[in-house]
Parts: sequence; structure tokens; C-alpha cells
Amino acid sequence: MPQKYAEKIGSGKLLYPELSYKIRGACFELYKELGCGHKEVVYQRGLIEKLKAANLKVNRERQVPVFVNGKKVGIYTPDLVVNETIMMELKAKKFLTRQDSRQFWQYLQVTPYKLGFLVNFGKPGGIQIIRRVYDTARNK
Repeated sequence: MPQKYAEKIGSGKLLYPELSYKIRGACFELYKELGCGHKEVVYQRGLIEKLKAANLKVNRERQVPVFVNGKKVGIYTPDLVVNETIMMELKAKKFLTRQDSRQFWQYLQVTPYKLGFLVNFGKPGGIQIIRRVYDTARNK
């Protein structure tokens, strides 16, 4: 995405608004088509198809190195990375726990991505999408 979106974070504007809109739309389309009750891998594969149909570049389980004091200490593998810009973690659970949310936040902290989506397809009655920005905290 163009740098101009990243520069607007502090002004209260959404980070990557067009890309976020497309991703959310693909998630809602998939949930409308499949409903809840499938395994996470089914949603992952289905979402990849929806995102590609929206002309987005999708990397599945791309390895991201984790650094401490400039040294590589491990690898984190997000479920999806969209347009080399937004990290996504997918769940297929009846409800998200605090641990799910904390773990997602920790994953976002150790990656170079400024924006992430935690998406739960397993909730009866509707999809859950948690959108987190981790940019200003990283710069401090």
C-alpha cells in the first residue's frame, strides 16, 4: 500500500482503509457462504480463494523471523499475510478467549506488520473480526 496511509495513523484515520475493506468483505462473503462449524483449515483455504478473487496477493503460513536485540531467536508463522501488508490469524471457535486476543497481540508485536486481523469464523450467528494496529507502540 502507498506510504501515505501509514503517515495518517496519528491523525485518527484508518490504516490501509481500502485493503481493510476488501479483507473484511471477503471474510463476510465466506461466512455467508459457509456459516460456522467447519475446521479452521477450511476457512483458511476458502478465505484465500475469496481474497484472490478480490485481486489481493495472499501468502499462507509465511515464516516471519523473530528478533531480540537484533538477533534471530525464532520464527512466527501467521495464518495469512495479505499484500505483504496485513497479518491475519484465523480461528474457528465458538468464542474468542482473552488468551486468543493476547496471543494475537504478541504475534503482531514481533512481526514487521503494522496492522493485523484476528478473525473467528466459528461463532454461531456471526463472524468476529478484531482489527489491531501495532505501529505507534513499535516506534517508541
